[in-house]
Amino acid sequence: MQTLAPDNPEVREFEATVERVDTDALVLDETYFYAESGGQPADRGTLAGVPVTDVQAEDGAVVHYLDEDAGVEPGETVVGVVDDDFRTYCTRAHTASHLLYGAGRRLFDELGYGGFGIDAEKVRVDFATSTPIDDEALVELERLTNRAVWDARSVSWDRVPVEDARARDDVAFNTKTEDGVMADADTVRLVDIEDWDVAACGGTHVTNTAEIGPVEVLERSNPGEGLTRVEFAVGPPAIDHRASVNRATREAARALDASPDALDDAVADLQAAREDAEAEARAYKSEVLAARLDALPATERDGRRWRVGTVAEFGPNEVGEAAQDRVGDDADVIAAVGEGPSPYVVVATTGEVDAGDVVDDLTDAFGGGGGGGPTFAQGGGLDADPEAVVEELR
Repeated sequence: MQTLAPDNPEVREFEATVERVDTDALVLDETYFYAESGGQPADRGTLAGVPVTDVQAEDGAVVHYLDEDAGVEPGETVVGVVDDDFRTYCTRAHTASHLLYGAGRRLFDELGYGGFGIDAEKVRVDFATSTPIDDEALVELERLTNRAVWDARSVSWDRVPVEDARARDDVAFNTKTEDGVMADADTVRLVDIEDWDVAACGGTHVTNTAEIGPVEVLERSNPGEGLTRVEFAVGPPAIDHRASVNRATREAARALDASPDALDDAVADLQAAREDAEAEARAYKSEVLAARLDALPATERDGRRWRVGTVAEFGPNEVGEAAQDRVGDDADVIAAVGEGPSPYVVVATTGEVDAGDVVDDLTDAFGGGGGGGPTFAQGGGLDADPEAVVEELR
């Protein structure tokens, strides 16, 4: 026995005879509760006044799991009430997933169907395609889907021979997630959205796309090789998300003294200004660091001119690059020690003094590690006060 829900999605209350009782699980002679399948969750509601916690298709029967023992016996008549809000949401969300896939057929090459799923806040559709789904594609997916909603296309379903369905190029199959749709069956249920999409599907659907309401694409991800997952909201979650985005857009536009429809230009101007400011900051920092290296105290060692001292507020890579650029101008060796509880040392030379040997001597004396070649070396993790390292260098 299969659920009657897919072919009668409008039914919310019914009477049925109990066929089997297993403590908190019931099997009826017929049911309009949807059993979890193919990405659509099980219906919620009550049986004999007891909340239904789950509905599953098991061994050819639809099993209704209850919150507690309903106290009924086989042969009794019970009333089933399907939760209207949740069924309506799932029905609209399921049809919306078909609309989104139909939009994908119009946008992407070699499109395959990797599955879908519904939860309380969002719906996912997995596209199998070689076409990159970028931000512009997401915008177009949403636009086309909502246009199909607005066009009020009729939705119908029917069973056709499996062979006939497989022979049609316009039918989308998803045998991985549409459990039982085609397994060991002579016929397959096709859901047809007028002039938009045809798919093998066992779920519940609206009869007209206008019932769906707004669809809001949320994000994309990559759940597996060759797949792109697109998540969207439908109904109240879509309305709330759209309001949130609208609010954020208007706040950003107001902060940038622009209208919402000119926000992209305002952001581009802001990015350009930030890049200019960052370039100016880098140039300023470079000038400051060069000046600090030039101001390091000079000393003579073995006939070579050394500049040795501490440097604050710059990292070893920055100091190392600057030291290599400046060594040889007025010093044969620049040895800079970073200020801090665990100082680093940077040594750049013209080659007459081996920078690697200098750093090795320091790590032998103060611990830490490092290395390099004859003209440049650096070390870190020195267990000493920066001034002590400087004295050792002098």
